[in-house]
Amino acid sequence: MTHAHGSTGSSHAKAPAGAKGSPIAIGTKVVMDEAGLASLITLLTKVGYQPIGPKARDGAIVYEEIESLSDLPVGFADEQEGGKYRLVAGTKGSFFEYLVGPTSWKRYLFPPTHKLWGAEQKGNGFEIDKAKADVPAYAFIGVRSCELNAMKIQDKVFGFGREDNNGAGIFSDPNYVARRSKALIIAVNCSRAGKTCFCTSMGGDPHVKEDQGFDLALTEFAPQQTHEFMVEVGSERGRLILELLPYRAVTSHDTDRAASQARKARSEMGRKMPPDIKDVLKRNLDHKRWDDVASRCLSCANCTMVCPTCFCSTVQDSTNLTGEKTERTRSWDSCFSVDFSYIHGGAIRPETKSRYRQWMTHKLSNWHEQYGSSGCVGCGRCITWCPVGIDITEEARVIKTTGK
Repeated sequence: MTHAHGSTGSSHAKAPAGAKGSPIAIGTKVVMDEAGLASLITLLTKVGYQPIGPKARDGAIVYEEIESLSDLPVGFADEQEGGKYRLVAGTKGSFFEYLVGPTSWKRYLFPPTHKLWGAEQKGNGFEIDKAKADVPAYAFIGVRSCELNAMKIQDKVFGFGREDNNGAGIFSDPNYVARRSKALIIAVNCSRAGKTCFCTSMGGDPHVKEDQGFDLALTEFAPQQTHEFMVEVGSERGRLILELLPYRAVTSHDTDRAASQARKARSEMGRKMPPDIKDVLKRNLDHKRWDDVASRCLSCANCTMVCPTCFCSTVQDSTNLTGEKTERTRSWDSCFSVDFSYIHGGAIRPETKSRYRQWMTHKLSNWHEQYGSSGCVGCGRCITWCPVGIDITEEARVIKTTGK
């Protein structure tokens, strides 16, 4: 992101106490105020990023394009339970007290609908119109630790950071890789956990860790006399950006507040996943609980749509009436759709029972063999947004305690 550094100039940056004149190092923590955060959003736009951040819309927090601090969900928190979500009044003036909502960042890296290619008749042949390689440079503002882990999982699926080996059948998704390469990630540490959160039992933490893949990470200190954010530098791009912004040196009081906030969030986890669920599910493919959950599941696919790691898709070819133009489009799909498993002769998972079992065993068990990790990050979205409140941690617990 060399265009950021030096392209805007700055007369406001302040070095941390005791290090005046020294360059900021990756891992450095400083503190900026609300005006500094406003400057960050302005700077991102100025150097060519499209800021995407949280907004309160239609009774939920969603991730959309933002232009200034006034777009953020000021003073909102949320209440979540199985099948329940609602926004409530939070700490006055806070920006990031809410938890994850129904949208995830995957809609910007792996869009719900995406044109792969098109073709138009020219003379006696067709001219191929390849998908545009000019993808936007997003700046994601407000990425939670569990969502960073979700991006890492999708990176494995779509081949970001991996060399293609066509002879071995290893291909990356060029659109995902292009979007991911350009994306700037500004993480936000959680000040609390919800009743459907369980990131700590999936190897995560409500506060980001070094080398987790962020450029900058914010810890919001609830507005009291001042409204401030501790900022941690996670990358060279983040360092270059921070050098153009106003900040003060971090104090032991600041680091103590952040540590206290992390402990509080860890203690509030509302759900827990059994640690050995990978092997438990393999032993219990014929457990009677699959019939029980199938009687409650609506096969609506909400869980897969809100999941930040699910990646099922389908393609559709469409041709105009004259036959002169055609295009192929990729769209999100779900393993809860009967048609998703349709092959010659019919669907191989025609019952809800088999589709739910496929989803849960793939995400929590088989994923380890494919990608070397679980496909779940413990964000709790599938629990909150299930219209009948099916709880993946509860299904796992029952199968573990009553199965083989």
